[in-house]
Amino acid sequence: MPEFGITCFNYYPKILLHAAVISAWVSHCWLHFQAAAFWRCMNTAEADEDADDPGALAAVGCLRAISTILESVSRLPHLFVQIEPTLLPIMRRMLTTDGQEVFEEILEIVSYMTFFSPTISLEMWSLWPLMIEALADWAIDFFPNILVPLDNYISRGTVHFLSCKEPDYQQSLWNMISSIMADKNLEDGDIEPAPKLIEVVFQNCKGQVDQWVEPYLRITVERLRRTEKSYLKCLLMQVIADALFYNSSLTLSILHKVGVATEVFSLWFQMLQQVKKSGVRANFKREHDKKVCCLGLTSLLGLPADQLPVEALGRIFRATLDLLVAYKDQVAEAAKEEEAEDDDDMDGFQTDDEDDDGDGSDKEMGVDAEDGDEADSIRLQKLAAQARAFRPNDEDDDDSDDDYSDDEELQSPIDEVDPFIFFVDTIKAMQVSDPLRFQNLTQTLEFHYQALANGVAQHAEQRRVEIEKEKMEKASAAATS
Repeated sequence: MPEFGITCFNYYPKILLHAAVISAWVSHCWLHFQAAAFWRCMNTAEADEDADDPGALAAVGCLRAISTILESVSRLPHLFVQIEPTLLPIMRRMLTTDGQEVFEEILEIVSYMTFFSPTISLEMWSLWPLMIEALADWAIDFFPNILVPLDNYISRGTVHFLSCKEPDYQQSLWNMISSIMADKNLEDGDIEPAPKLIEVVFQNCKGQVDQWVEPYLRITVERLRRTEKSYLKCLLMQVIADALFYNSSLTLSILHKVGVATEVFSLWFQMLQQVKKSGVRANFKREHDKKVCCLGLTSLLGLPADQLPVEALGRIFRATLDLLVAYKDQVAEAAKEEEAEDDDDMDGFQTDDEDDDGDGSDKEMGVDAEDGDEADSIRLQKLAAQARAFRPNDEDDDDSDDDYSDDEELQSPIDEVDPFIFFVDTIKAMQVSDPLRFQNLTQTLEFHYQALANGVAQHAEQRRVEIEKEKMEKASAAATS
Protein backbone atom coordinates (compact mmCIF):
# COMPACT_ATOMS: atom_id res chain seq x y z
CA MET A 1 0.00 0.00 0.00
CA PRO A 2 2.74 2.53 0.81
CA GLU A 3 4.35 1.77 -2.54
CA PHE A 4 1.07 2.58 -4.28
CA GLY A 5 0.87 5.87 -2.39
CA ILE A 6 4.41 6.80 -3.40
CA THR A 7 3.68 5.92 -7.02
CA CYS A 8 0.56 8.10 -7.08
CA PHE A 9 2.46 10.96 -5.48
CA ASN A 10 5.22 10.72 -8.10
CA TYR A 11 2.77 10.71 -10.97
CA TYR A 12 0.41 13.34 -9.56
CA PRO A 13 2.20 16.33 -11.17
CA LYS A 14 2.11 14.51 -14.52
CA ILE A 15 -1.60 13.83 -14.08
CA LEU A 16 -2.20 17.52 -13.39
CA LEU A 17 -0.11 18.47 -16.42
CA HIS A 18 -2.07 16.16 -18.69
CA ALA A 19 -5.33 17.49 -17.23
CA ALA A 20 -4.25 21.06 -17.97
CA VAL A 21 -3.28 20.12 -21.53
CA ILE A 22 -6.61 18.39 -22.08
CA SER A 23 -8.48 21.36 -20.62
CA ALA A 24 -6.63 23.77 -22.93
CA TRP A 25 -7.33 21.53 -25.92
CA VAL A 26 -11.04 21.34 -25.07
CA SER A 27 -11.23 25.12 -24.61
CA HIS A 28 -9.44 25.65 -27.92
CA CYS A 29 -11.87 23.35 -29.73
CA TRP A 30 -14.87 24.92 -28.02
CA LEU A 31 -13.74 28.40 -29.05
CA HIS A 32 -13.49 27.29 -32.68
CA PHE A 33 -16.95 25.75 -32.39
CA GLN A 34 -18.45 28.94 -30.96
CA ALA A 35 -16.73 31.07 -33.62
CA ALA A 36 -18.14 28.86 -36.38
CA ALA A 37 -21.56 28.93 -34.73
CA PHE A 38 -21.39 32.73 -34.58
CA TRP A 39 -20.84 33.00 -38.33
CA ARG A 40 -23.72 30.62 -38.99
CA CYS A 41 -25.96 32.72 -36.76
CA MET A 42 -24.91 35.91 -38.52
CA ASN A 43 -25.62 34.40 -41.92
CA THR A 44 -29.04 33.34 -40.70
CA ALA A 45 -29.74 36.79 -39.27
CA GLU A 46 -28.69 38.51 -42.50
CA ALA A 47 -30.91 36.21 -44.53
CA ASP A 48 -33.90 37.10 -42.36
CA GLU A 49 -34.69 40.82 -42.09
CA ASP A 50 -36.95 40.23 -39.10
CA ALA A 51 -35.45 42.19 -36.18
CA ASP A 52 -36.51 39.48 -33.74
CA ASP A 53 -34.78 36.78 -35.70
CA PRO A 54 -33.47 34.10 -33.31
CA GLY A 55 -30.23 33.94 -35.29
CA ALA A 56 -29.22 37.40 -34.03
CA LEU A 57 -29.93 36.43 -30.44
CA ALA A 58 -27.96 33.22 -30.89
CA ALA A 59 -25.01 35.26 -32.22
CA VAL A 60 -24.97 37.26 -28.99
CA GLY A 61 -24.99 33.99 -27.07
CA CYS A 62 -21.99 32.74 -29.04
CA LEU A 63 -20.01 35.90 -28.25
CA ARG A 64 -20.82 35.64 -24.56
CA ALA A 65 -19.75 32.00 -24.61
CA ILE A 66 -16.45 33.04 -26.20
CA SER A 67 -15.90 35.60 -23.41
CA THR A 68 -16.60 32.94 -20.82
CA ILE A 69 -14.05 30.61 -22.40
CA LEU A 70 -11.44 33.38 -22.59
CA GLU A 71 -12.02 34.07 -18.92
CA SER A 72 -11.56 30.39 -18.05
CA VAL A 73 -8.22 30.12 -19.89
CA SER A 74 -6.79 33.44 -18.69
CA ARG A 75 -3.84 31.66 -17.08
CA LEU A 76 -2.85 30.07 -20.40
CA PRO A 77 -1.48 33.06 -22.37
CA HIS A 78 -0.12 30.86 -25.17
CA LEU A 79 -3.68 29.82 -25.95
CA PHE A 80 -4.62 33.41 -26.74
CA VAL A 81 -1.94 33.45 -29.43
CA GLN A 82 -3.38 30.27 -30.95
CA ILE A 83 -6.99 31.45 -30.99
CA GLU A 84 -6.26 34.99 -32.19
CA PRO A 85 -6.52 34.09 -35.93
CA THR A 86 -9.95 32.56 -35.28
CA LEU A 87 -11.32 35.55 -33.38
CA LEU A 88 -9.72 38.38 -35.37
CA PRO A 89 -12.17 38.19 -38.32
CA ILE A 90 -15.09 38.37 -35.88
CA MET A 91 -13.61 41.36 -34.04
CA ARG A 92 -12.74 43.20 -37.26
CA ARG A 93 -16.21 42.72 -38.72
CA MET A 94 -18.15 43.51 -35.56
CA LEU A 95 -16.17 46.64 -34.63
CA THR A 96 -17.85 48.33 -37.60
CA THR A 97 -21.47 49.40 -37.95
CA ASP A 98 -22.28 45.74 -38.65
CA GLY A 99 -21.67 45.03 -34.99
CA GLN A 100 -23.75 47.76 -33.36
CA GLU A 101 -26.07 45.20 -31.77
CA VAL A 102 -23.20 43.18 -30.28
CA PHE A 103 -20.68 45.96 -29.73
CA GLU A 104 -20.50 45.54 -25.97
CA GLU A 105 -19.82 41.80 -26.28
CA ILE A 106 -17.17 42.36 -28.94
CA LEU A 107 -15.39 45.00 -26.84
CA GLU A 108 -15.28 42.58 -23.93
CA ILE A 109 -13.56 40.01 -26.15
CA VAL A 110 -11.08 42.65 -27.37
CA SER A 111 -10.42 43.55 -23.73
CA TYR A 112 -9.56 39.95 -22.85
CA MET A 113 -7.39 39.50 -25.95
CA THR A 114 -5.39 42.65 -25.30
CA PHE A 115 -4.93 41.93 -21.61
CA PHE A 116 -4.11 38.23 -21.39
CA SER A 117 -2.09 37.64 -24.55
CA PRO A 118 1.68 37.54 -23.91
CA THR A 119 2.04 40.54 -26.22
CA ILE A 120 -0.32 42.58 -28.36
CA SER A 121 0.29 41.54 -31.96
CA LEU A 122 0.32 43.90 -34.93
CA GLU A 123 -2.87 42.24 -36.10
CA MET A 124 -4.57 43.13 -32.82
CA TRP A 125 -3.27 46.69 -33.13
CA SER A 126 -5.19 46.90 -36.41
CA LEU A 127 -8.38 47.04 -34.31
CA TRP A 128 -7.40 50.38 -32.73
CA PRO A 129 -8.45 52.51 -35.75
CA LEU A 130 -11.78 50.68 -35.95
CA MET A 131 -12.64 51.55 -32.35
CA ILE A 132 -11.51 55.18 -32.76
CA GLU A 133 -13.57 55.50 -35.95
CA ALA A 134 -16.64 53.97 -34.32
CA LEU A 135 -16.27 56.28 -31.34
CA ALA A 136 -16.12 59.34 -33.57
CA ASP A 137 -19.04 58.19 -35.70
CA TRP A 138 -21.70 56.48 -33.61
CA ALA A 139 -20.31 54.66 -30.55
CA ILE A 140 -20.01 57.45 -27.96
CA ASP A 141 -22.35 55.50 -25.67
CA PHE A 142 -19.74 52.72 -25.64
CA PHE A 143 -16.86 55.02 -24.68
CA PRO A 144 -16.57 53.45 -21.18
CA ASN A 145 -16.27 50.02 -22.81
CA ILE A 146 -13.77 51.21 -25.43
CA LEU A 147 -11.66 52.72 -22.65
CA VAL A 148 -10.68 49.26 -21.40
CA PRO A 149 -8.94 47.92 -24.54
CA LEU A 150 -7.42 51.34 -25.30
CA ASP A 151 -5.96 51.32 -21.80
CA ASN A 152 -4.55 47.83 -22.48
CA TYR A 153 -2.99 48.93 -25.77
CA ILE A 154 -1.23 51.89 -24.14
CA SER A 155 -0.20 50.19 -20.89
CA ARG A 156 0.80 46.79 -22.32
CA GLY A 157 2.04 47.94 -25.71
CA THR A 158 3.68 51.18 -24.63
CA VAL A 159 6.72 50.85 -26.89
CA HIS A 160 4.61 50.32 -30.00
CA PHE A 161 2.19 53.08 -28.98
CA LEU A 162 5.10 55.52 -28.71
CA SER A 163 7.20 54.41 -31.68
CA CYS A 164 4.71 53.58 -34.43
CA LYS A 165 4.04 56.41 -36.89
CA GLU A 166 2.00 54.54 -39.49
CA PRO A 167 -0.53 54.82 -38.07
CA ASP A 168 0.38 57.41 -35.47
CA TYR A 169 -1.44 56.17 -32.37
CA GLN A 170 -0.45 59.18 -30.24
CA GLN A 171 -1.92 61.57 -32.79
CA SER A 172 -4.97 59.37 -33.23
CA LEU A 173 -5.61 59.39 -29.48
CA TRP A 174 -5.17 63.16 -29.28
CA ASN A 175 -7.56 63.75 -32.18
CA MET A 176 -10.22 61.64 -30.50
CA ILE A 177 -9.82 63.00 -26.98
CA SER A 178 -9.56 66.66 -28.00
CA SER A 179 -12.62 66.34 -30.24
CA ILE A 180 -14.73 64.75 -27.51
CA MET A 181 -13.62 67.07 -24.72
CA ALA A 182 -14.18 70.16 -26.85
CA ASP A 183 -17.64 69.04 -28.01
CA LYS A 184 -20.16 71.31 -26.28
CA ASN A 185 -23.02 69.04 -27.30
CA LEU A 186 -21.72 66.14 -25.19
CA GLU A 187 -22.85 65.86 -21.60
CA ASP A 188 -20.29 65.70 -18.83
CA GLY A 189 -21.07 62.02 -18.25
CA ASP A 190 -20.31 61.16 -21.87
CA ILE A 191 -16.69 62.27 -21.72
CA GLU A 192 -15.58 60.79 -18.37
CA PRO A 193 -13.37 58.13 -20.03
CA ALA A 194 -11.39 60.87 -21.86
CA PRO A 195 -9.46 62.22 -18.83
CA LYS A 196 -8.95 58.62 -17.69
CA LEU A 197 -7.18 57.93 -20.99
CA ILE A 198 -4.98 61.01 -20.56
CA GLU A 199 -4.08 59.63 -17.15
CA VAL A 200 -3.11 56.30 -18.75
CA VAL A 201 -0.77 58.14 -21.13
CA PHE A 202 0.95 60.27 -18.48
CA GLN A 203 1.39 57.37 -16.06
CA ASN A 204 2.61 54.79 -18.58
CA CYS A 205 4.73 57.06 -20.77
CA LYS A 206 6.57 59.08 -18.13
CA GLY A 207 9.36 61.14 -19.67
CA GLN A 208 8.41 60.15 -23.23
CA VAL A 209 5.47 62.37 -24.18
CA ASP A 210 6.65 65.86 -23.20
CA GLN A 211 5.24 67.25 -26.45
CA TRP A 212 1.71 66.24 -25.41
CA VAL A 213 1.71 67.77 -21.92
CA GLU A 214 0.72 71.26 -23.04
CA PRO A 215 -2.03 70.20 -25.51
CA TYR A 216 -3.61 67.88 -22.95
CA LEU A 217 -3.39 70.49 -20.21
CA ARG A 218 -4.99 73.13 -22.42
CA ILE A 219 -7.95 70.94 -23.40
CA THR A 220 -8.32 69.81 -19.78
CA VAL A 221 -8.48 73.34 -18.39
CA GLU A 222 -10.90 74.42 -21.12
CA ARG A 223 -13.30 71.62 -20.24
CA LEU A 224 -12.79 72.17 -16.51
CA ARG A 225 -14.04 75.74 -16.83
CA ARG A 226 -17.44 74.64 -18.13
CA THR A 227 -17.89 71.38 -16.28
CA GLU A 228 -20.70 71.16 -13.74
CA LYS A 229 -20.51 67.53 -12.70
CA SER A 230 -18.30 67.12 -9.64
CA TYR A 231 -17.02 63.68 -10.60
CA LEU A 232 -15.79 64.93 -13.98
CA LYS A 233 -14.20 67.94 -12.27
CA CYS A 234 -12.23 65.53 -10.11
CA LEU A 235 -11.13 63.50 -13.14
CA LEU A 236 -10.00 66.65 -14.97
CA MET A 237 -8.14 67.95 -11.93
CA GLN A 238 -6.45 64.56 -11.64
CA VAL A 239 -5.11 65.02 -15.18
CA ILE A 240 -3.27 68.07 -13.85
CA ALA A 241 -2.06 66.06 -10.85
CA ASP A 242 -0.85 63.29 -13.18
CA ALA A 243 0.95 65.88 -15.31
CA LEU A 244 2.69 67.21 -12.20
CA PHE A 245 3.78 63.69 -11.24
CA TYR A 246 4.90 63.17 -14.84
CA ASN A 247 7.05 66.33 -14.77
CA SER A 248 6.27 68.96 -12.16
CA SER A 249 8.62 71.63 -13.53
CA LEU A 250 7.35 71.31 -17.10
CA THR A 251 3.70 71.23 -16.02
CA LEU A 252 3.96 74.24 -13.72
CA SER A 253 5.75 76.27 -16.39
CA ILE A 254 2.98 75.42 -18.89
CA LEU A 255 0.25 76.43 -16.42
CA HIS A 256 2.02 79.77 -15.92
CA LYS A 257 2.56 80.16 -19.67
CA VAL A 258 -1.14 79.60 -20.37
CA GLY A 259 -2.01 81.95 -17.52
CA VAL A 260 -4.11 79.50 -15.51
CA ALA A 261 -1.82 78.49 -12.61
CA THR A 262 -3.58 80.63 -9.97
CA GLU A 263 -7.01 79.62 -11.27
CA VAL A 264 -6.18 75.91 -11.29
CA PHE A 265 -4.62 75.74 -7.84
CA SER A 266 -7.34 77.87 -6.25
CA LEU A 267 -9.98 75.50 -7.62
CA TRP A 268 -7.96 72.45 -6.56
CA PHE A 269 -7.59 73.61 -2.95
CA GLN A 270 -11.24 74.59 -2.87
CA MET A 271 -12.24 71.11 -4.05
CA LEU A 272 -9.94 69.48 -1.49
CA GLN A 273 -11.55 71.42 1.34
CA GLN A 274 -15.16 71.03 0.25
CA VAL A 275 -17.25 68.71 2.45
CA LYS A 276 -20.87 67.55 2.43
CA LYS A 277 -23.44 68.06 5.15
CA SER A 278 -22.39 64.75 6.66
CA GLY A 279 -18.81 66.01 6.99
CA VAL A 280 -17.28 63.69 4.39
CA ARG A 281 -15.24 64.92 1.44
CA ALA A 282 -17.32 66.06 -1.50
CA ASN A 283 -14.53 65.41 -4.02
CA PHE A 284 -11.71 62.97 -4.70
CA LYS A 285 -13.62 60.22 -2.93
CA ARG A 286 -11.86 57.12 -4.18
CA GLU A 287 -8.52 55.85 -2.91
CA HIS A 288 -7.17 56.28 -6.43
CA ASP A 289 -8.27 59.94 -6.54
CA LYS A 290 -6.55 60.73 -3.27
CA LYS A 291 -3.37 58.93 -4.26
CA VAL A 292 -3.10 60.75 -7.59
CA CYS A 293 -3.60 64.10 -5.87
CA CYS A 294 -1.01 63.19 -3.23
CA LEU A 295 1.57 62.30 -5.88
CA GLY A 296 0.89 65.48 -7.85
CA LEU A 297 1.07 67.79 -4.84
CA THR A 298 4.15 66.04 -3.47
CA SER A 299 5.87 66.47 -6.84
CA LEU A 300 5.42 70.23 -6.44
CA LEU A 301 7.17 70.10 -3.07
CA GLY A 302 10.28 68.88 -4.82
CA LEU A 303 10.59 72.02 -6.94
CA PRO A 304 13.31 74.60 -6.13
CA ALA A 305 12.49 77.87 -4.37
CA ASP A 306 12.56 79.93 -7.58
CA GLN A 307 9.67 77.87 -8.96
CA LEU A 308 7.64 77.45 -5.77
CA PRO A 309 7.39 80.47 -3.42
CA VAL A 310 7.46 79.82 0.32
CA GLU A 311 3.78 80.77 0.73
CA ALA A 312 2.72 78.23 -1.86
CA LEU A 313 5.09 75.65 -0.36
CA GLY A 314 3.41 75.85 3.05
CA ARG A 315 -0.09 75.61 1.63
CA ILE A 316 0.76 72.62 -0.57
CA PHE A 317 2.57 70.93 2.32
CA ARG A 318 -0.49 71.22 4.59
CA ALA A 319 -2.92 70.10 1.90
CA THR A 320 -0.77 67.07 1.13
CA LEU A 321 -0.59 66.07 4.79
CA ASP A 322 -4.38 66.29 5.14
CA LEU A 323 -4.84 64.20 2.01
CA LEU A 324 -2.31 61.56 3.08
CA VAL A 325 -4.09 61.11 6.39
CA ALA A 326 -7.46 60.80 4.63
CA TYR A 327 -5.97 58.27 2.21
CA LYS A 328 -4.47 56.26 5.07
CA ASP A 329 -7.79 56.17 6.92
CA GLN A 330 -9.71 55.14 3.81
CA VAL A 331 -7.32 52.32 2.95
CA ALA A 332 -7.46 51.04 6.53
CA GLU A 333 -11.26 51.18 6.55
CA ALA A 334 -11.46 49.33 3.24
CA ALA A 335 -9.13 46.65 4.59
CA LYS A 336 -11.35 46.21 7.67
CA GLU A 337 -14.46 45.91 5.50
CA GLU A 338 -12.75 43.35 3.28
CA GLU A 339 -11.66 41.37 6.32
CA ALA A 340 -15.19 41.49 7.72
CA GLU A 341 -16.59 40.25 4.41
CA ASP A 342 -14.09 37.41 4.37
CA ASP A 343 -15.11 36.47 7.90
CA ASP A 344 -18.77 36.45 6.86
CA ASP A 345 -18.00 34.29 3.84
CA MET A 346 -16.08 31.80 5.98
CA ASP A 347 -18.63 31.72 8.80
CA GLY A 348 -19.31 28.09 9.59
CA PHE A 349 -16.65 26.91 7.12
CA GLN A 350 -13.40 27.14 9.05
CA THR A 351 -10.46 25.40 7.45
CA ASP A 352 -7.48 23.73 9.07
CA ASP A 353 -5.22 26.47 7.77
CA GLU A 354 -7.28 29.33 9.16
CA ASP A 355 -5.25 29.66 12.35
CA ASP A 356 -2.11 30.21 10.29
CA ASP A 357 -3.45 33.26 8.48
CA GLY A 358 -2.25 35.72 11.09
CA ASP A 359 -4.08 38.82 12.21
CA GLY A 360 -4.39 40.35 8.75
CA SER A 361 -1.96 43.14 9.61
CA ASP A 362 -0.40 42.93 6.15
CA LYS A 363 -3.65 44.31 4.75
CA GLU A 364 -3.87 47.24 7.14
CA MET A 365 -2.65 49.72 4.57
CA GLY A 366 -3.98 47.96 1.51
CA VAL A 367 -1.07 45.54 1.04
CA ASP A 368 -2.21 42.80 -1.29
CA ALA A 369 -1.62 39.52 0.51
CA GLU A 370 -3.41 37.35 -2.03
CA ASP A 371 -1.55 34.63 -3.83
CA GLY A 372 -1.10 34.77 -7.58
CA ASP A 373 -4.13 32.68 -8.47
CA GLU A 374 -6.50 34.68 -6.28
CA ALA A 375 -5.10 38.00 -7.47
CA ASP A 376 -5.47 37.00 -11.13
CA SER A 377 -8.99 35.75 -10.52
CA ILE A 378 -10.04 39.00 -8.85
CA ARG A 379 -8.35 41.10 -11.56
CA LEU A 380 -10.15 39.05 -14.19
CA GLN A 381 -13.54 39.57 -12.60
CA LYS A 382 -12.91 43.29 -12.36
CA LEU A 383 -11.73 43.48 -15.95
CA ALA A 384 -14.98 41.90 -17.06
CA ALA A 385 -16.89 44.34 -14.89
CA GLN A 386 -15.00 47.25 -16.49
CA ALA A 387 -15.90 46.05 -19.95
CA ARG A 388 -19.56 45.92 -19.02
CA ALA A 389 -19.98 49.09 -17.01
CA PHE A 390 -17.20 51.57 -16.35
CA ARG A 391 -19.10 54.67 -15.35
CA PRO A 392 -20.37 55.12 -11.77
CA ASN A 393 -23.59 56.84 -10.83
CA ASP A 394 -22.81 60.32 -9.61
CA GLU A 395 -25.34 62.60 -8.00
CA ASP A 396 -23.90 65.99 -7.19
CA ASP A 397 -26.50 66.64 -4.52
CA ASP A 398 -26.23 63.21 -2.98
CA ASP A 399 -25.09 63.38 0.65
CA SER A 400 -24.23 59.71 0.79
CA ASP A 401 -21.00 58.88 2.59
CA ASP A 402 -20.17 56.21 0.03
CA ASP A 403 -16.92 56.67 -1.86
CA TYR A 404 -16.62 55.84 -5.51
CA SER A 405 -14.99 52.50 -6.07
CA ASP A 406 -15.73 51.95 -9.74
CA ASP A 407 -12.17 51.55 -10.99
CA GLU A 408 -10.01 51.04 -7.92
CA GLU A 409 -8.91 47.85 -9.67
CA LEU A 410 -7.23 49.64 -12.56
CA GLN A 411 -3.57 48.73 -12.82
CA SER A 412 -1.01 51.45 -13.46
CA PRO A 413 2.64 52.22 -12.77
CA ILE A 414 1.67 54.30 -9.72
CA ASP A 415 0.59 51.07 -8.01
CA GLU A 416 4.27 50.61 -7.22
CA VAL A 417 4.61 54.12 -5.74
CA ASP A 418 3.83 54.42 -2.05
CA PRO A 419 2.58 57.98 -1.47
CA PHE A 420 3.88 58.11 2.12
CA ILE A 421 7.39 57.04 1.17
CA PHE A 422 7.33 59.37 -1.85
CA PHE A 423 6.31 62.29 0.39
CA VAL A 424 8.95 61.60 3.05
CA ASP A 425 11.72 61.08 0.50
CA THR A 426 10.77 64.34 -1.24
CA ILE A 427 10.92 66.28 2.03
CA LYS A 428 14.24 64.66 2.97
CA ALA A 429 15.65 65.71 -0.40
CA MET A 430 14.53 69.28 0.27
CA GLN A 431 16.18 69.16 3.71
CA VAL A 432 19.47 68.17 2.08
CA SER A 433 19.35 70.50 -0.93
CA ASP A 434 17.94 73.59 0.82
CA PRO A 435 18.15 73.24 4.63
CA LEU A 436 17.19 76.89 5.27
CA ARG A 437 14.00 76.50 3.24
CA PHE A 438 13.16 73.28 5.09
CA GLN A 439 13.76 75.00 8.43
CA ASN A 440 11.51 77.92 7.50
CA LEU A 441 8.78 75.50 6.46
CA THR A 442 8.85 73.45 9.65
CA GLN A 443 9.05 76.49 11.91
CA THR A 444 5.91 78.03 10.41
CA LEU A 445 3.87 74.85 10.77
CA GLU A 446 1.10 74.74 13.34
CA PHE A 447 1.44 72.07 16.04
CA HIS A 448 -1.37 70.07 14.40
CA TYR A 449 0.54 69.75 11.13
CA GLN A 450 3.81 69.04 12.91
CA ALA A 451 2.08 66.09 14.56
CA LEU A 452 0.65 64.96 11.23
CA ALA A 453 4.06 65.19 9.59
CA ASN A 454 5.62 63.06 12.32
CA GLY A 455 2.84 60.51 12.01
CA VAL A 456 3.23 60.31 8.23
CA ALA A 457 7.00 59.90 8.61
CA GLN A 458 6.54 57.02 11.04
CA HIS A 459 3.99 55.38 8.79
CA ALA A 460 6.32 55.73 5.79
CA GLU A 461 9.02 53.81 7.62
CA GLN A 462 6.48 51.14 8.54
CA ARG A 463 5.51 50.89 4.89
CA ARG A 464 9.17 50.47 3.88
CA VAL A 465 9.42 47.47 6.17
CA GLU A 466 6.14 45.98 4.93
CA ILE A 467 7.06 46.45 1.27
CA GLU A 468 10.48 44.89 1.76
CA LYS A 469 8.87 41.96 3.55
CA GLU A 470 6.45 41.53 0.66
CA LYS A 471 9.27 41.48 -1.85
CA MET A 472 11.15 38.85 0.10
CA GLU A 473 8.05 36.67 0.45
CA LYS A 474 7.33 36.92 -3.28
CA ALA A 475 10.92 36.11 -4.15
CA SER A 476 10.83 33.12 -1.82
CA ALA A 477 7.54 31.90 -3.28
CA ALA A 478 8.88 32.27 -6.81
CA ALA A 479 12.02 30.32 -5.93
CA THR A 480 10.05 27.41 -4.48
CA SER A 481 7.40 27.25 -7.20
